[in-house]
Amino acid sequence: MPPLDVVLTAWRIDWAALALILSAALLYSLGLKSAKAQGHHWPRHRSVAFYLLGLGSFAALTCGFPGVYSADLRWAFTLKVSLLFFIVPLLVGLGRPVSLARAALSASQVTWLDAVLSHRLVRFVTNSLAAPLVGLALFSLFLTPAFHTLRANPVAEAILTVLVPLLGLLMALPVIEEGNFHRSSAFITLELIFVFMELLIDAIPGILLRLNGQVLDNVMAVQSGATWYPNALRDQQLAGDLLWFICEIVDLPLIILMFMRLARSDRREAKGFDDLSDEQLDELNAHHLRRVR
Repeated sequence: MPPLDVVLTAWRIDWAALALILSAALLYSLGLKSAKAQGHHWPRHRSVAFYLLGLGSFAALTCGFPGVYSADLRWAFTLKVSLLFFIVPLLVGLGRPVSLARAALSASQVTWLDAVLSHRLVRFVTNSLAAPLVGLALFSLFLTPAFHTLRANPVAEAILTVLVPLLGLLMALPVIEEGNFHRSSAFITLELIFVFMELLIDAIPGILLRLNGQVLDNVMAVQSGATWYPNALRDQQLAGDLLWFICEIVDLPLIILMFMRLARSDRREAKGFDDLSDEQLDELNAHHLRRVR
């Protein structure tokens, strides 16, 4: 493993990451200003979470040690990409960007936002049914020679830097901001089943990286003479260890959040039934029986 001073002092400017950070910070700041002008009091802790935890962790991963050494070390690249996909979106989501947008936009703009969120493609990506497929597709590339291209090609690295956290955010927001993504209890139950599937599926690429006895990207040369650099096979094994561990450990809080989301959905639906009059309840039952027939 690298010495502590190397980890703490490694730093570079990732221009793609910097552009995304500045854009996100500006949009969130404009949202805060607009929400305040419309009389909405936005909690300070959400702003701190967005800027410090969300954008701060993104900057540390892309401009700090994982970003600096991602082209040379498989395990550093794997650490960066997996945390950009799983952790950074959750931390950014603590700032509730969709809720802030609703507070900041006008009525017509909120209607447009709802139309975007209800689009078929967005609805597919923002549910837990897609998460195992997206994660498996992304991390399966690590089992091919494309693993080296993704690390070493600046264009590929820039695309991943922008695309991976955005995909992760689309999948994390419905869990964190469930009020903006309406789901029935039955649908959430189905999503919960797929989250358990994700617990197993996401780990497959990491297990294969760890247990394989040959270097899968066919790049055997070590890029540095530093004594702490692992050889190519050990580097791949460390990447597999990290990917396996991160995929397993991150799904546990997601499962807890899904159970909490299901409980809140059940309470909302039960309250909705309690608020119905006897005539409305009879009409609803009759409509359901007609549909069953």
